[in-house]
Amino acid sequence: MADLKKIGDTIASQFQGLNGRDPGQWPIIPRVLCAFGTLLGVIALAWFLYLSSQQEELELGEQEEVKLREEYKTKVKQAINLDSLRKQRDQVNEYVSTLEKQLPSKAEMDALLSDINQAGLGRGLQFELFKPGQVVVKDYYAELPIDIKVTGSYHDIGAFTSDIANLPRIVTLNNLNLITGKDGTLTLEAVAKTFRYLDKDEVAAQRKAAEEKAKKAKGAKK
Repeated sequence: MADLKKIGDTIASQFQGLNGRDPGQWPIIPRVLCAFGTLLGVIALAWFLYLSSQQEELELGEQEEVKLREEYKTKVKQAINLDSLRKQRDQVNEYVSTLEKQLPSKAEMDALLSDINQAGLGRGLQFELFKPGQVVVKDYYAELPIDIKVTGSYHDIGAFTSDIANLPRIVTLNNLNLITGKDGTLTLEAVAKTFRYLDKDEVAAQRKAAEEKAKKAKGAKK
């Protein structure tokens, strides 16, 4: 017991008077304990930082897993409906092809104008006005308005509008105005609009104009 007390007193004495002294001048036991404590602190800090980075990576991995699962579900649904989507695509392509066939080319416009004129003459109508207007170029097609004014009987004008609707090319009658004459005849004033597809040069010009417009808009935002 005396030896243990002596050892305890010796150890305790090494911790006395440490305040104000440089740690390098401390006795061996306080220095060892201080070094050991510092080492534990460094290890704890390093471990904490390592776990923090691992936790972030784990969270990112979980988010990526959720994203991949959703993409997988979407692709599975697309694969299941692939045949149906292909059929819909073929139907749309067929519909577009049918519409394109109803749009004349620039070279065929004169023939179409002649068909409209003949539709009126064939019903015995008298043309007082047949004036093609300025071509309006859209993104994918060109529109040609034609001011017309025809005179005839009610039934003949009705048959004329029906003939226009049944032309193989797309022609619409707009801004219709019927005027009754003193002799019972009717005068139809309207704007017939027909459409044609753009040729390669016109398509290239439209694309160039769209690109320039996009560049200007982008520059304006800056």
